Amino acid sequence: MTPHHPPTLQLLGRTDNELLWHRRRSLLQAAAAWAATGGWVAAQAQSVSNIVEVRGDVLRNGQALTARDSIATGDRIETGPGSTAVFAVGNSAFMVRQNTRMALEGDTPTAVKVLRVLTGAVASVWGQGTNRQVILPTATAGIRGTGVYAEVFPELAYRGYFCNCYGTVDLAAGNESVVSQSAYHQSFWAEPAPRDGRLLTPAGAINHTDEELEFLASLIGQRTAWQIAGRKGTKDGSGQMNYPAPGNPAPAPASAPGTTY
Repeated sequence: MTPHHPPTLQLLGRTDNELLWHRRRSLLQAAAAWAATGGWVAAQAQSVSNIVEVRGDVLRNGQALTARDSIATGDRIETGPGSTAVFAVGNSAFMVRQNTRMALEGDTPTAVKVLRVLTGAVASVWGQGTNRQVILPTATAGIRGTGVYAEVFPELAYRGYFCNCYGTVDLAAGNESVVSQSAYHQSFWAEPAPRDGRLLTPAGAINHTDEELEFLASLIGQRTAWQIAGRKGTKDGSGQMNYPAPGNPAPAPASAPGTTY
């Protein structure tokens, strides 16, 4: 059966199989076993590993990562072709796609302050907290309790893609900034050079699904905004749950006063 995605979702340099990682039986079994031993609460107390699954060639600080290890702030993670890692650090959960280089920074081993995505892609869900950032080569996002997807395209001069899947994010690139308040996927391109005079431009939905965010949220005892609301919107990058009438375009993203796109 061909996997079904909403017609507005596009794949740019990724595959359907990459987006279906959360359906693998081995991962579901590993997640159930991890939860049975205490899950993210036990991992935060450092009594169990915080790694849910390691698949393929994954390096931590240049050394092969195994499911028996733990990931902490100060670690650099690198995934090879066909490889992924799913883990929770503190009250945040992460899924690292193949061909990604990233780093976690923070004041204590389990309190992530910065997710730095150098290349590749990371989906993440964050519990409530302040003074935390997702940093791409072309943009910085100040986040609170939210779910986000970030991707860096080295073949496009490190053009960045950032989706505030739900929550509030302060996104900045150069001297431009926007306060993104999203109920359902508000997306941006973070340009390496101005495009039509802008470094932050609206983007559509690419390379990530609702189900991925739902799975990550479940690892830390949360639900996404659309799960709480009991409905979804049109996944067009606007961040809204509005339902456009047939034949009419979806509403444009709403920007806060003083913000720019």
